[in-house]
Amino acid sequence: MSRRTGRGRTWLQTPAEPVRTRDIRVDERTTPRRLTLRVMTGARRYTVPAAALSVTHQLGEALVPVLMGVAIERAVSTGDVAQLVLWVALLAADFALLSFSWRFGSRLAELGTLVVQHQLRSMVSAHLLTRAPSRGASASPGVALSLATSDVSRLSSAVAIGVYPVGQLAAVVFGGTVLLVISWPLGLAVLLGAPAVLWLTDRTGGSLRRRSGDEQEAAAAAAGEAADLMSGYRVLKGVHAEAEAGRRYRRASGVALGSTLRARRAEGLFVGTMDLTTGLFVTAITVAAGILAVRGAIGIVELVTVVGLTQFLLEPLQSLARNAGTLWASANASAARLLDLLREEPRPAQRDDVAAPAGADRQVAESLLAELAQDVPGGELVVVAADARTARALLDTIRAARPDALVVPHEAHLFAGTVRENVALPGADVARVTAALDAAGCGELAEILPDGWDTPVGEGGASLSGGQRQRVALARALAADAPLLVLHDPTTAVDAVTEAAIADGLRRVRGGRRTVIFTRSPALLQVADRVVEPVEPREHAAAGEHR
Repeated sequence: MSRRTGRGRTWLQTPAEPVRTRDIRVDERTTPRRLTLRVMTGARRYTVPAAALSVTHQLGEALVPVLMGVAIERAVSTGDVAQLVLWVALLAADFALLSFSWRFGSRLAELGTLVVQHQLRSMVSAHLLTRAPSRGASASPGVALSLATSDVSRLSSAVAIGVYPVGQLAAVVFGGTVLLVISWPLGLAVLLGAPAVLWLTDRTGGSLRRRSGDEQEAAAAAAGEAADLMSGYRVLKGVHAEAEAGRRYRRASGVALGSTLRARRAEGLFVGTMDLTTGLFVTAITVAAGILAVRGAIGIVELVTVVGLTQFLLEPLQSLARNAGTLWASANASAARLLDLLREEPRPAQRDDVAAPAGADRQVAESLLAELAQDVPGGELVVVAADARTARALLDTIRAARPDALVVPHEAHLFAGTVRENVALPGADVARVTAALDAAGCGELAEILPDGWDTPVGEGGASLSGGQRQRVALARALAADAPLLVLHDPTTAVDAVTEAAIADGLRRVRGGRRTVIFTRSPALLQVADRVVEPVEPREHAAAGEHR
């Protein structure tokens, strides 16, 4: 399909793949305002034509009272049927144009918002995964989730400020120009009053920005409290601390509710003030037009046009105040919160030339890496009988020297979803997933869980026991079918019978692949093709002799 056809389809349906746009830059000089402005212009491929269509729509709306006034003057008052048909046809064409502009302009604006939102969410998620360990507020999973969802959504809504207010401002300028032709005092009042309303909007939006930020922080704290409670539910249950945990969550939730109510009150006061201001402004223009008509300065047809135009201008003026105020305030508050996260130091990158970290036997590490570099046609299962400290050091060495290896740590981390979804990662076929689940000892899960392998595991696997989580994580590693698989104590949370079954299954599934297991499990040692026993570092052994 040609590139032109692909772009044309954007008007009719959402692209199948995420749309690439220029990166949103964040540096030490970035302020919340600058970040919001960069987000507003982050998808110009869509927002520029959307803004043009918004202008077309608003100008078409503003033309309606003008065309009606001319139709009354040239057709209705004269009884000219030909003129009536002409101006009715022009009105129909105007309505068709403004309807088309609204539908496709709003569609492009929404697509631009989603494009920027995807980029922001990817940027925030990548930073959360690669940042250095933090003790700040964003270290809580609930707060991190709030940043990656609610704050990103609010900030990306700033894209709309670069679309709809442009058309609304064009409508105000056009309406003011028409009024300037009819009566220069009325036109001058509109052209000078609109900037005054925008200035008032910016001046009164400070309280809303502060309250919006407080609301987001309180909501994130409540979400973090809930996430911590759910992740530690088993521990809380064991120590009978459910009542105290519930009390703490209710307190955090109450703070969040109070902040939300204060923010909504501030927003309601802000919107009400802006609506009242613009309403009084438009009413004053209408009253002034009536006085001019009574004095004979303008005719009845001009009065009809002025009244219709000022009634129309009420909506873009109010929307202009809302978009320039409410959206800007909430976007700035979220931008400030996201900047605090994005400025956290990233996790130091591992060096590719790492030999063996301190505390590990360097000779054993170099020997093991040299052996792993050699190809073994039939595959091999190697067990490294090392203690936990030495195993972690050697795992880091292998991870740095062999980026093609799948290194699975001892801790079992699961994703939200079902058992099957945790194992069936992209690229794994159904047969391999089933074989991996059986080999990892997950066969009994299909019988004891409510929906078998289609049972949700909860956030982080919270609904499973430690042994069940460990087996699902092992099944996921086996389903990946990596040429080199490195495991660290994959069976410490299961009983001896299950461990023996897993050892046989692992040997069967990985028969044609290279597998390295750091463990001292007798069952795994028994099925190994080769066992490596690292020598403890001299200082460690000397300390043992001294004791």
